[in-house]
Amino acid sequence: MLKPPSPVSNSVFRFATVSGQNIHWFLKRNCSITPSQLGWLYASLCVISLGIGTAFWLHGAPLVLPFAWLELGAVGFAFLIYARHAADGERIALQGGRLVVELENGGHYERTEFLPHQVRVEPQISDRSLIEVSGQGRSVRVGRYVRPELRAALAREIRMALRGA
Repeated sequence: MLKPPSPVSNSVFRFATVSGQNIHWFLKRNCSITPSQLGWLYASLCVISLGIGTAFWLHGAPLVLPFAWLELGAVGFAFLIYARHAADGERIALQGGRLVVELENGGHYERTEFLPHQVRVEPQISDRSLIEVSGQGRSVRVGRYVRPELRAALAREIRMALRGA
């Protein structure tokens, strides 16, 4: 027996994933390298740089090795800052009669729930600004990881899903 098509189909959405009656938006930072890959890169950089520094130290150039350590410390600090924000993202879910917005930024996690019929979705200042989701005295801004020219389309998509809820 064929099931009737669901009221909300996945072809309608550009940014969302639809599974049954649930709609999810996963907005993540575009990272070219994962934190574990970055760790392996840093470890190989340490082996090579300290190997060269040790070779120079053994051949009578003692200042190369301390500068190699200084360089690796600075690069390691930069990599640590990058890795801290590599997993940043926003998750918006319309499920179980609630709109749930979860934000993760540098290890800080924030979760806000709204009733779909009491939510306003609008650009903060202009069409290219962040999207403000507000209701019940709370508000949260989303869309950091979407290109500014696509934020209005994301806001329309969220509004459409809320109307269908």
